[in-house]
Amino acid sequence: PVPTISWRRADGKQLPRKARRHRSSGLLEIPNFQQEDAGLYECVAENVRGKNVARGQLTFYAQPSWTQQIHDVRVAIEERVSWECRASGRPKPSYRWLKDGEPLLPQGRVQLEQGSLTIANVSLSDAGMYQCVAENRHGVIFASAELSVIAIGPDFSKTLLKKLTLVKVGGEVIIECKPKASPRPTYSWKKGKDILRENER
Repeated sequence: PVPTISWRRADGKQLPRKARRHRSSGLLEIPNFQQEDAGLYECVAENVRGKNVARGQLTFYAQPSWTQQIHDVRVAIEERVSWECRASGRPKPSYRWLKDGEPLLPQGRVQLEQGSLTIANVSLSDAGMYQCVAENRHGVIFASAELSVIAIGPDFSKTLLKKLTLVKVGGEVIIECKPKASPRPTYSWKKGKDILRENER
């Protein structure tokens, strides 16, 4: 006689509550399939003459989707830039980086690790449009950000100037000169209008 058909999960878990069973056609329908629905399923057909089981593995796949993107950055020469992008997906996405549409490779000042990009000692040549690419076999996504590199002339506005008083003849005085500047400036010293030269003192 026509068998009765039932469904179960081979791992012992309950069938998803949202699952719909169509007994007349032997169809199991799982709407909005999610990762927790993946697993080994069994279709059991049974009548008075016996029972038979068919098994099928359901695997969850998803194209990449951003969980963390990169944003435009404006830095001074010789500073350090770090970007990190993250994407979800099944299987887990891999990452690569582009600069102005060309593949970016790790070398010297440029370090790449998964979704992280670090550029040390930034120069004007590093300016441009960068892209983080996340991909798996089901899709590819891009996140873009611009790196702007600026130069800053020497700025003493945040330097604390102190009036120095020599208490003891023959003592030592140290005067620090640390202006904000990019790139790093060269220094010269004057006493009044005269340029100071190094000597034994």
